[in-house]
Amino acid sequence: MKRQWEIDALRGLMLVLMTLTHLPSRLTDPLGQPFGFVSAAEGFVLLSAYVSGLVYSRLAQRQGITAMRWAFGRRALKVWGAQAATLLLLFTVIAGLGVRFEQPAVTDLVSYYLAHPRDAFVSGLLLVYEPPLLDILPMYIFFMLVSPWVLGFALRHGWGLVMLASVGLWGMAQFGLSEWAYGVAVREFGLSVPYEEMGSFNSFAWQFVWFTGMWIGMGRQAHGAKPLHFPWWIVVSSIVVAVYCFVWRHFGDDGQAPYGGDVAMNLLFDKWQLGPFRVINFAALGVLAVRFGPAVIERLPRSWLRPLEAMGSASLPVFCAHLLAVLLTLAFYGSNQLARPAWGDAVLLAVVFAWLYAVARVTHWWERRTS
Repeated sequence: MKRQWEIDALRGLMLVLMTLTHLPSRLTDPLGQPFGFVSAAEGFVLLSAYVSGLVYSRLAQRQGITAMRWAFGRRALKVWGAQAATLLLLFTVIAGLGVRFEQPAVTDLVSYYLAHPRDAFVSGLLLVYEPPLLDILPMYIFFMLVSPWVLGFALRHGWGLVMLASVGLWGMAQFGLSEWAYGVAVREFGLSVPYEEMGSFNSFAWQFVWFTGMWIGMGRQAHGAKPLHFPWWIVVSSIVVAVYCFVWRHFGDDGQAPYGGDVAMNLLFDKWQLGPFRVINFAALGVLAVRFGPAVIERLPRSWLRPLEAMGSASLPVFCAHLLAVLLTLAFYGSNQLARPAWGDAVLLAVVFAWLYAVARVTHWWERRTS
């Protein structure tokens, strides 16, 4: 099916924001969660799920559920290959540089691997051990493996029960479902990987973003689907929430931690648990994007957005390329955001984004050549 270039451009924007967030520079804090208490990760996961719902539901309707499941499986295998390659690079080149230069930013990141290399290597390939920065693709693979069964059910019975179950899982995740499941795995299967080494994202909470995106995507490809429309009071409420959170984030006393040192209150906006206030902030931004996004895009020359479009349509290789750039930067400079002068940050960012764009262009060239 024909690609929606606007969605690719949005995914490219999410990749740019993730790179700016992960790459230590003077822009890390100002552009971390730039629109409020919402990060690029939420947008990236939602957009990926939207595309999956759009593409795979149409595939199921045209070629059957079995073909759709095989397609999901092939995609999950491809993502696993990317994750495995990135892990191998981390465990060899990056870890070696970190040890050689005694760089805490790297040695702390792979501390479990350095202490238990064999267990870390095997459990990493099994997606159990998930070092920081390398924990979003395992969650993505998990969603891809579950999605064909959920989508198959939704095609037959609708999304009502699916979303009800999704909200229920998200709610239980706020009260320790992930920790309980970890305890069961330790007790019943002898799991040895520490809980804190299994990735920062709580998949039981984040599945809500994924299946919401799939639900919207499947609805967009339905015959006779009308553009999404929100009542005026929802749009106005979303403006109030979005502006309030934006001002709080950028002009409040505590920056990205809305309640400062109050850990319990910060959980309401927590990224990893997908706290309830964070969901509200994200939903408000989503409403505004749907309501005003098309008009904004119409007024922007597409040529301005082509670099973002190119990166977004090659999101998996570009995502892995951004991880490589970030890990190498950590190995040589550490995590200090002021390790370089301002002009050094400018050069670093220019080189990194040129690298990401080059990876996107090479990916497209290769796909054209092999298609």
